[in-house]
Amino acid sequence: MKLSELLKYDDIVIQCHDNPDADALSSGYALSWYLCKKGKTPRFIYRGKNKIQKSNLLIMLDELDIPVTYEPDFDDNPELLVTVDCQYGNTNVTPTRAQNIAIIDHHQVTVSLPELSEVRSNIGSCATIIWDMIRSEGLDVTENMLLSTALYYGLYTDTNRMSEVSHPLDKDMRDNLQIISSIVKEMATSNISLDELKITGKAILDYEYYPANKYLIIHADKCDPNILGVISDFVMETIGVNVCLAYYVSDLEVKYSVRSCVKEVHANELAAFVAKGYGGGGGHITKAGGNLMPEKLIEKPGDDPIEKAAELFTSRIDEYFDMYEIIYAKDTVLDTSQMKKYDKQPQMLGYVKLTDVFPLNTMVEIRTLEGDVNIRLDEDKYLMIGIEGEVYPITKEKLENSYKPADKPYDRTFEYEPSIKDIFTGDTKSVLEYAKGVISTGRSRIYAKPLDHCVKLFTMWDMEKYYSGNPGDYIAVREDDPHDIYIINGRLFDQLYKEVEE
Repeated sequence: MKLSELLKYDDIVIQCHDNPDADALSSGYALSWYLCKKGKTPRFIYRGKNKIQKSNLLIMLDELDIPVTYEPDFDDNPELLVTVDCQYGNTNVTPTRAQNIAIIDHHQVTVSLPELSEVRSNIGSCATIIWDMIRSEGLDVTENMLLSTALYYGLYTDTNRMSEVSHPLDKDMRDNLQIISSIVKEMATSNISLDELKITGKAILDYEYYPANKYLIIHADKCDPNILGVISDFVMETIGVNVCLAYYVSDLEVKYSVRSCVKEVHANELAAFVAKGYGGGGGHITKAGGNLMPEKLIEKPGDDPIEKAAELFTSRIDEYFDMYEIIYAKDTVLDTSQMKKYDKQPQMLGYVKLTDVFPLNTMVEIRTLEGDVNIRLDEDKYLMIGIEGEVYPITKEKLENSYKPADKPYDRTFEYEPSIKDIFTGDTKSVLEYAKGVISTGRSRIYAKPLDHCVKLFTMWDMEKYYSGNPGDYIAVREDDPHDIYIINGRLFDQLYKEVEE
Protein backbone atom coordinates (compact mmCIF):
# COMPACT_ATOMS: atom_id res chain seq x y z
CA MET A 1 0.00 0.00 0.00
CA LYS A 2 1.09 3.56 -0.71
CA LEU A 3 0.03 6.47 1.45
CA SER A 4 -1.17 8.28 -1.65
CA GLU A 5 -3.92 5.64 -1.95
CA LEU A 6 -5.56 7.17 1.15
CA LEU A 7 -5.94 10.57 -0.51
CA LYS A 8 -9.13 9.64 -2.36
CA TYR A 9 -10.94 9.90 0.99
CA ASP A 10 -11.82 13.16 2.74
CA ASP A 11 -13.29 12.18 6.11
CA ILE A 12 -10.34 10.30 7.64
CA VAL A 13 -9.88 9.13 11.24
CA ILE A 14 -6.58 7.71 12.51
CA GLN A 15 -6.86 5.42 15.54
CA CYS A 16 -4.09 3.83 17.58
CA HIS A 17 -4.52 1.03 20.08
CA ASP A 18 -6.00 1.52 23.55
CA ASN A 19 -3.48 2.54 26.23
CA PRO A 20 -1.22 3.88 23.48
CA ASP A 21 2.55 3.78 23.76
CA ALA A 22 5.13 6.07 22.18
CA ASP A 23 5.29 4.09 18.93
CA ALA A 24 1.52 4.27 18.44
CA LEU A 25 1.45 7.99 19.19
CA SER A 26 4.38 8.82 16.90
CA SER A 27 2.94 6.67 14.09
CA GLY A 28 -0.44 8.40 14.21
CA TYR A 29 1.30 11.78 14.45
CA ALA A 30 3.36 11.07 11.32
CA LEU A 31 0.35 9.87 9.32
CA SER A 32 -1.65 12.92 10.40
CA TRP A 33 1.24 15.18 9.35
CA TYR A 34 1.41 13.54 5.92
CA LEU A 35 -2.33 13.85 5.33
CA CYS A 36 -2.32 17.50 6.39
CA LYS A 37 0.53 18.11 3.96
CA LYS A 38 -1.72 16.74 1.24
CA GLY A 39 -4.60 19.07 2.12
CA LYS A 40 -6.64 16.69 4.30
CA THR A 41 -7.98 17.36 7.81
CA PRO A 42 -7.68 14.00 9.59
CA ARG A 43 -8.67 13.34 13.19
CA PHE A 44 -6.27 11.32 15.37
CA ILE A 45 -7.87 9.47 18.30
CA TYR A 46 -7.41 6.70 20.84
CA ARG A 47 -10.14 4.97 22.81
CA GLY A 48 -10.47 2.41 25.60
CA LYS A 49 -11.06 2.68 29.34
CA ASN A 50 -7.92 4.56 30.28
CA LYS A 51 -6.64 8.01 29.45
CA ILE A 52 -2.85 8.39 29.05
CA GLN A 53 -1.24 8.83 32.48
CA LYS A 54 2.40 7.73 32.12
CA SER A 55 4.69 10.66 32.75
CA ASN A 56 6.94 10.10 29.73
CA LEU A 57 3.92 10.00 27.39
CA LEU A 58 2.40 13.12 28.92
CA ILE A 59 5.71 14.90 28.26
CA MET A 60 5.65 13.53 24.71
CA LEU A 61 2.11 14.82 24.07
CA ASP A 62 2.93 18.26 25.46
CA GLU A 63 6.47 18.89 24.23
CA LEU A 64 6.00 17.40 20.74
CA ASP A 65 2.51 18.81 20.05
CA ILE A 66 0.98 15.45 19.16
CA PRO A 67 -2.56 16.13 17.86
CA VAL A 68 -4.29 13.14 19.47
CA THR A 69 -7.52 13.22 21.47
CA TYR A 70 -9.04 10.72 23.87
CA GLU A 71 -12.43 9.65 22.46
CA PRO A 72 -13.81 6.75 24.53
CA ASP A 73 -17.35 7.30 23.20
CA PHE A 74 -16.47 7.99 19.57
CA ASP A 75 -19.47 7.05 17.42
CA ASP A 76 -18.97 8.72 14.05
CA ASN A 77 -18.95 6.72 10.84
CA PRO A 78 -15.95 8.16 8.94
CA GLU A 79 -15.32 7.51 5.29
CA LEU A 80 -11.95 5.95 6.20
CA LEU A 81 -10.51 4.63 9.48
CA VAL A 82 -6.76 3.95 9.59
CA THR A 83 -5.47 1.93 12.54
CA VAL A 84 -1.77 2.39 13.30
CA ASP A 85 0.47 0.15 15.41
CA CYS A 86 -2.44 -2.30 15.68
CA GLN A 87 -4.83 -4.33 13.54
CA TYR A 88 -8.54 -3.59 13.29
CA GLY A 89 -10.34 -6.44 15.04
CA ASN A 90 -7.67 -7.11 17.68
CA THR A 91 -8.65 -7.00 21.33
CA ASN A 92 -6.24 -4.15 22.08
CA VAL A 93 -8.15 -1.63 19.95
CA THR A 94 -11.74 -0.60 20.68
CA PRO A 95 -13.87 -1.23 17.56
CA THR A 96 -14.80 1.92 15.65
CA ARG A 97 -17.32 1.72 12.85
CA ALA A 98 -16.23 3.13 9.51
CA GLN A 99 -17.09 2.82 5.83
CA ASN A 100 -13.57 1.71 4.88
CA ILE A 101 -10.66 0.33 6.90
CA ALA A 102 -6.89 0.63 6.43
CA ILE A 103 -4.16 -0.89 8.61
CA ILE A 104 -0.51 0.08 9.13
CA ASP A 105 1.31 -2.11 11.65
CA HIS A 106 4.49 -4.01 12.51
CA HIS A 107 3.09 -6.86 14.62
CA GLN A 108 2.38 -10.44 13.53
CA VAL A 109 -0.74 -10.66 11.36
CA THR A 110 -3.65 -11.99 13.45
CA VAL A 111 -6.68 -10.75 11.49
CA SER A 112 -7.94 -10.78 7.93
CA LEU A 113 -6.28 -7.76 6.38
CA PRO A 114 -8.24 -5.28 4.23
CA GLU A 115 -7.05 -4.31 0.77
CA LEU A 116 -5.59 -1.08 2.18
CA SER A 117 -2.95 -2.48 4.51
CA GLU A 118 0.79 -2.30 5.14
CA VAL A 119 1.99 -4.78 7.74
CA ARG A 120 5.71 -5.50 8.02
CA SER A 121 6.20 -7.85 10.95
CA ASN A 122 10.00 -7.84 10.74
CA ILE A 123 10.32 -4.10 11.43
CA GLY A 124 11.07 -2.86 14.96
CA SER A 125 8.48 -0.09 15.10
CA CYS A 126 5.40 1.11 13.27
CA ALA A 127 7.05 4.54 13.26
CA THR A 128 9.72 3.14 10.91
CA ILE A 129 7.13 1.84 8.45
CA ILE A 130 5.28 5.16 8.23
CA TRP A 131 8.59 7.06 7.99
CA ASP A 132 9.56 4.85 5.04
CA MET A 133 6.14 5.28 3.41
CA ILE A 134 6.33 9.07 3.78
CA ARG A 135 9.85 9.04 2.36
CA SER A 136 8.58 7.06 -0.63
CA GLU A 137 6.08 9.85 -1.28
CA GLY A 138 8.92 12.37 -1.57
CA LEU A 139 8.47 14.11 1.78
CA ASP A 140 11.08 14.57 4.51
CA VAL A 141 9.87 14.42 8.12
CA THR A 142 12.99 16.18 9.36
CA GLU A 143 11.51 19.49 8.24
CA ASN A 144 9.39 19.11 11.40
CA MET A 145 11.80 18.55 14.30
CA LEU A 146 8.99 17.73 16.72
CA LEU A 147 7.69 14.97 14.45
CA SER A 148 11.21 13.71 13.76
CA THR A 149 11.84 13.51 17.50
CA ALA A 150 8.56 11.69 18.06
CA LEU A 151 9.40 9.03 15.45
CA TYR A 152 12.82 8.52 17.02
CA TYR A 153 11.26 8.07 20.45
CA GLY A 154 8.70 5.63 19.05
CA LEU A 155 11.51 3.40 17.77
CA TYR A 156 13.55 4.04 20.93
CA THR A 157 10.83 2.73 23.23
CA ASP A 158 9.67 -0.17 21.06
CA THR A 159 13.22 -1.51 20.75
CA ASN A 160 14.21 -1.11 24.41
CA ARG A 161 16.25 2.06 23.99
CA MET A 162 17.49 0.98 20.54
CA SER A 163 19.11 -2.16 22.00
CA GLU A 164 16.76 -4.46 20.04
CA VAL A 165 17.10 -2.72 16.66
CA SER A 166 17.91 -5.35 14.04
CA HIS A 167 16.30 -4.52 10.68
CA PRO A 168 18.40 -2.18 8.54
CA LEU A 169 15.38 0.02 7.82
CA ASP A 170 15.04 0.75 11.54
CA LYS A 171 18.72 1.64 11.61
CA ASP A 172 18.29 3.88 8.57
CA MET A 173 15.50 5.85 10.22
CA ARG A 174 17.46 6.10 13.46
CA ASP A 175 20.49 7.45 11.62
CA ASN A 176 18.58 9.90 9.38
CA LEU A 177 16.22 11.57 11.85
CA GLN A 178 17.13 14.93 13.33
CA ILE A 179 15.98 15.12 16.93
CA ILE A 180 15.73 17.44 19.90
CA SER A 181 17.99 15.51 22.26
CA SER A 182 16.92 17.36 25.39
CA ILE A 183 13.30 16.25 24.93
CA VAL A 184 14.31 12.64 24.28
CA LYS A 185 16.43 12.71 27.44
CA GLU A 186 13.56 14.20 29.45
CA MET A 187 11.16 11.49 28.27
CA ALA A 188 13.71 8.70 28.70
CA THR A 189 14.45 9.69 32.31
CA SER A 190 10.76 9.89 33.23
CA ASN A 191 10.00 6.32 32.33
CA ILE A 192 9.99 4.56 35.70
CA SER A 193 7.60 5.28 38.53
CA LEU A 194 8.24 4.40 42.17
CA ASP A 195 5.85 1.47 41.76
CA GLU A 196 7.89 0.22 38.78
CA LEU A 197 11.04 0.55 40.88
CA LYS A 198 9.42 -1.84 43.37
CA ILE A 199 8.54 -4.21 40.51
CA THR A 200 12.19 -4.23 39.48
CA GLY A 201 13.45 -5.05 42.97
CA LYS A 202 10.84 -7.74 43.56
CA ALA A 203 11.58 -9.42 40.23
CA ILE A 204 15.34 -9.54 40.77
CA LEU A 205 14.88 -11.20 44.16
CA ASP A 206 12.75 -13.96 42.62
CA TYR A 207 15.07 -15.38 39.94
CA GLU A 208 15.58 -18.90 38.59
CA TYR A 209 19.19 -19.82 37.74
CA TYR A 210 20.24 -22.74 35.51
CA PRO A 211 23.97 -23.39 36.09
CA ALA A 212 24.50 -25.99 33.34
CA ASN A 213 24.11 -23.34 30.63
CA LYS A 214 24.61 -20.31 32.88
CA TYR A 215 21.31 -18.62 32.14
CA LEU A 216 18.79 -16.93 34.39
CA ILE A 217 15.02 -16.41 34.04
CA ILE A 218 13.13 -13.66 35.89
CA HIS A 219 9.38 -13.14 36.10
CA ALA A 220 8.19 -9.57 36.70
CA ASP A 221 4.77 -8.15 37.39
CA LYS A 222 3.15 -6.39 34.41
CA CYS A 223 5.12 -3.22 33.69
CA ASP A 224 6.40 -0.95 30.97
CA PRO A 225 8.47 -3.15 28.59
CA ASN A 226 11.51 -0.95 29.22
CA ILE A 227 11.55 -2.21 32.83
CA LEU A 228 12.37 -5.68 31.52
CA GLY A 229 15.43 -4.20 29.85
CA VAL A 230 16.45 -2.49 33.09
CA ILE A 231 16.11 -5.81 34.96
CA SER A 232 18.05 -7.76 32.32
CA ASP A 233 20.86 -5.23 32.07
CA PHE A 234 21.32 -5.23 35.84
CA VAL A 235 21.37 -9.03 36.04
CA MET A 236 24.05 -9.26 33.35
CA GLU A 237 26.49 -7.63 35.79
CA THR A 238 26.38 -10.90 37.78
CA ILE A 239 29.32 -13.30 37.60
CA GLY A 240 28.34 -16.70 36.22
CA VAL A 241 25.35 -15.36 34.25
CA ASN A 242 25.90 -15.46 30.48
CA VAL A 243 22.28 -15.17 29.35
CA CYS A 244 19.21 -13.63 30.95
CA LEU A 245 15.53 -13.63 30.00
CA ALA A 246 13.10 -11.37 31.91
CA TYR A 247 9.38 -11.42 31.19
CA TYR A 248 5.90 -10.39 32.27
CA VAL A 249 2.48 -11.77 31.43
CA SER A 250 -0.59 -9.64 30.69
CA ASP A 251 -3.99 -10.44 29.21
CA LEU A 252 -2.80 -9.28 25.80
CA GLU A 253 0.81 -10.45 25.59
CA VAL A 254 3.79 -12.14 27.17
CA LYS A 255 6.59 -9.62 26.76
CA TYR A 256 10.22 -10.67 27.27
CA SER A 257 13.73 -9.25 27.11
CA VAL A 258 16.87 -11.28 26.35
CA ARG A 259 20.52 -10.45 27.07
CA SER A 260 23.74 -12.29 26.22
CA CYS A 261 27.35 -11.47 27.09
CA VAL A 262 29.02 -14.40 25.28
CA LYS A 263 29.77 -14.50 21.58
CA GLU A 264 28.43 -18.07 21.26
CA VAL A 265 24.87 -16.87 21.93
CA HIS A 266 23.27 -14.14 19.83
CA ALA A 267 20.42 -12.64 21.84
CA ASN A 268 18.37 -11.89 18.70
CA GLU A 269 18.62 -15.49 17.51
CA LEU A 270 17.64 -16.85 20.93
CA ALA A 271 14.73 -14.39 21.19
CA ALA A 272 13.40 -15.53 17.81
CA PHE A 273 13.87 -19.22 18.66
CA VAL A 274 11.98 -18.85 21.94
CA ALA A 275 9.02 -17.22 20.17
CA LYS A 276 8.71 -19.59 17.21
CA GLY A 277 5.10 -20.68 16.88
CA TYR A 278 3.95 -18.45 19.72
CA GLY A 279 4.80 -14.91 18.61
CA GLY A 280 7.86 -13.02 17.39
CA GLY A 281 11.28 -11.93 18.61
CA GLY A 282 14.50 -10.27 17.48
CA GLY A 283 16.94 -7.46 18.12
CA HIS A 284 20.69 -7.06 18.49
CA ILE A 285 23.25 -9.80 19.08
CA THR A 286 23.65 -8.81 22.76
CA LYS A 287 20.22 -7.31 23.49
CA ALA A 288 16.91 -8.53 22.12
CA GLY A 289 13.30 -9.19 23.02
CA GLY A 290 9.94 -10.35 21.81
CA ASN A 291 6.37 -11.17 22.66
CA LEU A 292 4.15 -14.25 22.78
CA MET A 293 0.38 -14.56 22.46
CA PRO A 294 -0.94 -15.82 25.85
CA GLU A 295 -3.81 -17.75 24.29
CA LYS A 296 -1.31 -19.97 22.47
CA LEU A 297 0.26 -21.03 25.78
CA ILE A 298 -2.98 -22.30 27.28
CA GLU A 299 -3.47 -26.01 26.59
CA LYS A 300 -6.52 -26.61 28.81
CA PRO A 301 -8.89 -24.59 31.01
CA GLY A 302 -7.29 -23.57 34.28
CA ASP A 303 -3.73 -23.40 32.95
CA ASP A 304 -1.71 -20.59 34.57
CA PRO A 305 -0.18 -18.48 31.74
CA ILE A 306 2.71 -17.43 34.00
CA GLU A 307 3.63 -21.06 34.70
CA LYS A 308 3.15 -22.02 31.04
CA ALA A 309 5.40 -19.14 29.94
CA ALA A 310 8.11 -20.17 32.41
CA GLU A 311 7.92 -23.78 31.17
CA LEU A 312 8.18 -22.68 27.55
CA PHE A 313 11.13 -20.36 28.19
CA THR A 314 13.06 -23.01 30.13
CA SER A 315 12.46 -25.80 27.61
CA ARG A 316 13.20 -23.61 24.59
CA ILE A 317 16.43 -22.19 26.05
CA ASP A 318 17.68 -25.67 27.01
CA GLU A 319 16.79 -26.91 23.54
CA TYR A 320 18.64 -23.97 21.97
CA PHE A 321 21.84 -24.71 23.89
CA ASP A 322 21.69 -28.44 23.11
CA MET A 323 21.01 -28.19 19.39
CA TYR A 324 24.15 -26.40 18.12
CA GLU A 325 27.65 -27.56 17.22
CA ILE A 326 30.09 -24.64 17.45
CA ILE A 327 32.86 -24.49 14.83
CA TYR A 328 35.80 -22.06 14.88
CA ALA A 329 37.15 -22.01 11.30
CA LYS A 330 40.53 -20.74 12.43
CA ASP A 331 41.13 -23.94 14.42
CA THR A 332 39.17 -26.43 12.31
CA VAL A 333 39.97 -28.63 9.32
CA LEU A 334 36.91 -30.47 8.01
CA ASP A 335 37.02 -34.10 6.94
CA THR A 336 36.43 -33.67 3.19
CA SER A 337 36.38 -37.44 2.58
CA GLN A 338 32.69 -37.34 3.48
CA MET A 339 31.97 -34.33 1.27
CA LYS A 340 31.26 -33.95 -2.44
CA LYS A 341 33.17 -31.58 -4.72
CA TYR A 342 31.35 -28.73 -6.48
CA ASP A 343 31.95 -25.99 -9.06
CA LYS A 344 30.20 -22.63 -9.03
CA GLN A 345 27.36 -22.35 -11.53
CA PRO A 346 27.88 -19.60 -14.17
CA GLN A 347 25.79 -17.08 -12.25
CA MET A 348 25.91 -13.31 -12.59
CA LEU A 349 27.10 -11.91 -9.25
CA GLY A 350 28.33 -8.52 -8.17
CA TYR A 351 31.49 -7.30 -6.51
CA VAL A 352 32.73 -4.03 -5.09
CA LYS A 353 36.30 -2.90 -4.54
CA LEU A 354 35.82 -1.20 -1.19
CA THR A 355 38.55 1.38 -1.70
CA ASP A 356 36.54 2.63 -4.71
CA VAL A 357 33.83 3.63 -2.24
CA PHE A 358 35.93 5.15 0.56
CA PRO A 359 39.66 5.89 0.92
CA LEU A 360 42.25 3.43 2.15
CA ASN A 361 42.19 2.84 5.95
CA THR A 362 38.65 4.19 6.35
CA MET A 363 36.71 2.45 9.11
CA VAL A 364 33.34 1.53 7.59
CA GLU A 365 30.09 -0.09 8.59
CA ILE A 366 28.48 -2.35 5.96
CA ARG A 367 24.71 -2.55 6.51
CA THR A 368 22.74 -5.50 5.18
CA LEU A 369 19.68 -7.56 6.07
CA GLU A 370 22.01 -10.00 7.85
CA GLY A 371 23.37 -7.25 10.14
CA ASP A 372 26.14 -4.67 10.33
CA VAL A 373 29.81 -5.49 9.73
CA ASN A 374 32.60 -3.09 10.75
CA ILE A 375 35.96 -3.32 8.95
CA ARG A 376 38.94 -1.11 8.09
CA LEU A 377 39.56 -0.80 4.34
CA ASP A 378 42.72 -1.97 2.66
CA GLU A 379 43.62 -2.78 -0.95
CA ASP A 380 42.86 -6.47 -0.45
CA LYS A 381 39.26 -6.08 0.73
CA TYR A 382 36.44 -6.66 -1.75
CA LEU A 383 32.76 -7.35 -1.27
CA MET A 384 30.73 -9.99 -3.12
CA ILE A 385 26.99 -9.50 -3.71
CA GLY A 386 24.99 -12.73 -3.83
CA ILE A 387 21.88 -13.55 -5.83
CA GLU A 388 19.52 -12.27 -3.11
CA GLY A 389 21.52 -9.20 -2.16
CA GLU A 390 23.51 -10.89 0.60
CA VAL A 391 27.07 -9.58 0.87
CA TYR A 392 30.23 -11.23 2.11
CA PRO A 393 33.92 -10.27 2.05
CA ILE A 394 36.49 -11.77 -0.30
CA THR A 395 40.17 -11.16 -0.91
CA LYS A 396 41.46 -9.81 -4.20
CA GLU A 397 43.34 -13.05 -4.89
CA LYS A 398 40.29 -15.27 -4.37
CA LEU A 399 38.11 -12.95 -6.42
CA GLU A 400 40.49 -13.05 -9.37
CA ASN A 401 40.94 -16.83 -9.11
CA SER A 402 37.24 -17.58 -8.88
CA TYR A 403 35.53 -15.04 -11.15
CA LYS A 404 35.91 -13.25 -14.46
CA PRO A 405 34.38 -9.88 -15.50
CA ALA A 406 30.87 -10.10 -16.96
CA ASP A 407 30.15 -8.76 -20.42
CA LYS A 408 27.29 -6.56 -19.16
CA PRO A 409 26.79 -4.10 -16.29
CA TYR A 410 25.62 -5.34 -12.90
CA ASP A 411 22.02 -4.18 -12.52
CA ARG A 412 19.96 -5.83 -9.78
CA THR A 413 17.36 -4.76 -7.23
CA PHE A 414 16.76 -6.36 -3.84
CA GLU A 415 14.38 -6.14 -0.88
CA TYR A 416 16.98 -4.06 0.93
CA GLU A 417 20.01 -2.62 -0.81
CA PRO A 418 23.22 -2.98 1.24
CA SER A 419 24.99 0.26 2.11
CA ILE A 420 28.40 1.36 3.37
CA LYS A 421 28.88 4.13 5.95
CA ASP A 422 32.05 5.96 6.91
CA ILE A 423 31.88 5.53 10.69
CA PHE A 424 33.81 8.75 11.35
CA THR A 425 31.93 11.14 9.02
CA GLY A 426 28.58 9.36 8.80
CA ASP A 427 28.67 9.55 4.99
CA THR A 428 26.59 6.67 3.58
CA LYS A 429 26.78 5.22 0.07
CA SER A 430 24.90 2.48 -1.75
CA VAL A 431 26.88 -0.69 -2.42
CA LEU A 432 25.10 -1.25 -5.73
CA GLU A 433 26.23 2.11 -7.15
CA TYR A 434 29.80 0.78 -7.17
CA ALA A 435 29.06 -2.83 -8.11
CA LYS A 436 30.45 -4.56 -11.18
CA GLY A 437 29.37 -7.90 -12.59
CA VAL A 438 31.36 -11.12 -12.48
CA ILE A 439 30.77 -14.73 -13.49
CA SER A 440 32.36 -17.80 -11.93
CA THR A 441 35.38 -19.17 -13.81
CA GLY A 442 34.91 -22.68 -12.41
CA ARG A 443 38.56 -22.71 -11.36
CA SER A 444 37.81 -22.52 -7.64
CA ARG A 445 36.07 -25.54 -6.20
CA ILE A 446 34.54 -26.35 -2.88
CA TYR A 447 33.80 -29.40 -0.80
CA ALA A 448 30.30 -29.35 0.66
CA LYS A 449 27.69 -31.47 2.38
CA PRO A 450 24.19 -30.85 3.73
CA LEU A 451 23.94 -30.31 7.46
CA ASP A 452 21.90 -32.77 9.52
CA HIS A 453 22.17 -30.65 12.67
CA CYS A 454 22.46 -26.98 13.64
CA VAL A 455 25.84 -25.25 13.49
CA LYS A 456 27.30 -21.95 14.65
CA LEU A 457 30.29 -21.09 12.48
CA PHE A 458 32.88 -18.46 13.37
CA THR A 459 34.56 -17.74 10.02
CA MET A 460 38.11 -16.59 9.35
CA TRP A 461 36.67 -13.17 8.53
CA ASP A 462 34.99 -12.56 11.86
CA MET A 463 35.81 -14.46 15.04
CA GLU A 464 33.29 -12.50 17.11
CA LYS A 465 30.07 -13.12 15.15
CA TYR A 466 28.89 -16.52 13.97
CA TYR A 467 26.85 -17.65 10.99
CA SER A 468 24.03 -20.07 11.77
CA GLY A 469 23.47 -23.18 9.70
CA ASN A 470 20.35 -25.34 9.99
CA PRO A 471 19.51 -28.84 8.71
CA GLY A 472 19.19 -28.60 4.94
CA ASP A 473 21.79 -25.84 4.66
CA TYR A 474 25.28 -26.78 3.45
CA ILE A 475 28.63 -26.49 5.16
CA ALA A 476 31.39 -25.83 2.64
CA VAL A 477 35.14 -25.29 2.47
CA ARG A 478 37.27 -24.02 -0.39
CA GLU A 479 39.48 -26.65 -1.98
CA ASP A 480 42.46 -24.27 -1.89
CA ASP A 481 42.03 -23.09 1.73
CA PRO A 482 41.06 -25.61 4.45
CA HIS A 483 40.16 -22.84 6.91
CA ASP A 484 37.88 -20.89 4.55
CA ILE A 485 34.73 -22.57 5.85
CA TYR A 486 31.27 -21.13 5.34
CA ILE A 487 27.54 -21.85 5.37
CA ILE A 488 25.42 -21.88 2.18
CA ASN A 489 21.65 -21.52 2.34
CA GLY A 490 20.10 -24.83 1.31
CA ARG A 491 17.42 -23.08 -0.72
CA LEU A 492 20.10 -21.42 -2.87
CA PHE A 493 22.67 -24.21 -3.12
CA ASP A 494 21.48 -25.80 -6.38
CA GLN A 495 21.32 -22.38 -8.02
CA LEU A 496 24.91 -21.63 -7.07
CA TYR A 497 26.78 -24.92 -7.39
CA LYS A 498 26.93 -28.09 -9.48
CA GLU A 499 28.60 -31.35 -8.51
CA VAL A 500 31.94 -32.18 -10.14
CA GLU A 501 31.95 -35.47 -11.98
CA GLU A 502 35.35 -36.99 -11.37
